[in-house]
Amino acid sequence: MTDTEIEITADLVRDLLQEQHPDLAGLDIREVAGGWGNQMWRLGDELAVRMQRMDPTSELQLKERRWLPLLAPRLPLPVPTPVRSGEPSERFPKYWTVMTWVPGEPLDHGSISRGAHAADALAGFLRALHVEAPAEAPIATDRGGPPKDCTEGFENLFQAVVPDDIAADVRAVWDDAVAAHTWEGPRVWVHGDLHPANVVVSDGTLSGIVDFGDMFAGDPAWDLAAAWVLLPAGTASRFFDVYAHADEAAIRRARGLAAMKSLFLMLMGQNGDRGLPGGKPHWGPAGRAALDRVLKGV
Repeated sequence: MTDTEIEITADLVRDLLQEQHPDLAGLDIREVAGGWGNQMWRLGDELAVRMQRMDPTSELQLKERRWLPLLAPRLPLPVPTPVRSGEPSERFPKYWTVMTWVPGEPLDHGSISRGAHAADALAGFLRALHVEAPAEAPIATDRGGPPKDCTEGFENLFQAVVPDDIAADVRAVWDDAVAAHTWEGPRVWVHGDLHPANVVVSDGTLSGIVDFGDMFAGDPAWDLAAAWVLLPAGTASRFFDVYAHADEAAIRRARGLAAMKSLFLMLMGQNGDRGLPGGKPHWGPAGRAALDRVLKGV
């Protein structure tokens, strides 16, 4: 059995806590459904243990450990904040982190009924996050640049899942994003992976943002795409009004990136329907709904 095949159980989590953080080992441990690169376990009522699972390197967890404690205090929505570090050991040769638990339900298993409130909450969160990052902030290799740098990835998704009847419209949105002026401002903090499984909802609105493993410093348009990927139809314009810092070019780039992210959700749904590893059948309808919002521009 290789380390990528280690079965992560409640007993393993408790043993690791007993070895490295024994004062937490007596808390109730409950598995959290979902998760691919990392597996989450509830630890009591206020904490969670994030276990590296399929992520090939420790980079994402170590990035969260370093930067989230600095970012969290100025963000207006709850985010998971590291409070204890778990180090690789003979029992489990990977990193694990004890973090604060963000209460609520992931959007891919919930819904937003208070669209205006959610738009305001997301805009306020991103305004607070999108400030100039320090020189040593991480730079993404697979995202963060202009849409034209993602042409191959877009084409692969396009060929895999775009229905023929909307293919021309989807390509027009992407081509417009590629033609838009690139980001010329300072590199700002970007979450980088805002999709329905990485935001938490309660009482019909956004109540938290999770999974910062892909955060980087770069073009904020990568997060602004969430106006279509996450929010209900008809609220994108309100989001951009409240955000107030996106020019026409940024909105065009964001819309194209939202199209690409929607196609990714559709592909994950398709993979789920086919029973492929990591596939999520319920992401397909969410991706198609997001793509419809992108095409309508609302």
